[in-house]
Amino acid sequence: MVSSMPYLKKFKFWLVMFMWMGVSAPIFAASEGIQIKSAELKQVEDTYYLYAQMNVTLGPTLEEAIKKGVSLYFITKFEFKRPRWYWWNEDLANITRVTRLSYNALLRQYLVSGVNVHARSVDKLEDALTILGEINAWPVIARDQLGKHESYEATLSMRLDTSQLPKPLQINAIATGRWDLESAPLVWMMNP
Repeated sequence: MVSSMPYLKKFKFWLVMFMWMGVSAPIFAASEGIQIKSAELKQVEDTYYLYAQMNVTLGPTLEEAIKKGVSLYFITKFEFKRPRWYWWNEDLANITRVTRLSYNALLRQYLVSGVNVHARSVDKLEDALTILGEINAWPVIARDQLGKHESYEATLSMRLDTSQLPKPLQINAIATGRWDLESAPLVWMMNP
């Protein structure tokens, strides 16, 4: 009589391994990237301003590049649309802003700068990434462009602009996926 116990042990082993890989893979995958934690529009007088918080985490390749003096440019994109059932959605706002993250080796400080961003320098990379992920009072749309009883769709996303990298690194960015850093777009509905 042949026992099925050795096969059962192997099955249990592989079952546990696949379960462990399924649980640990998202943990390792979340080690680098951009996650949008929160976003909201606030009306101040006749303008809507965007406030958002993103968690930006760099991988080892990007950390090494920035410490060697390569500036990283991030593009934050905001879209505001009026959904229509009878036609394509109407674009009311489609704006971007570019934020630069750089490192000054002489001062040993990270600098975050850009349009509509107050230039700030900090000692730690984590603090610079926190500043990079903050959007405070970014004017995105005028109140008079919106109707009173209509719904609108807002979309926010952020990505690393690899076209701003030095040419040798652009080739490396195309050849490998180590330079791909992009958030999933956050879409929400708004009724003014």
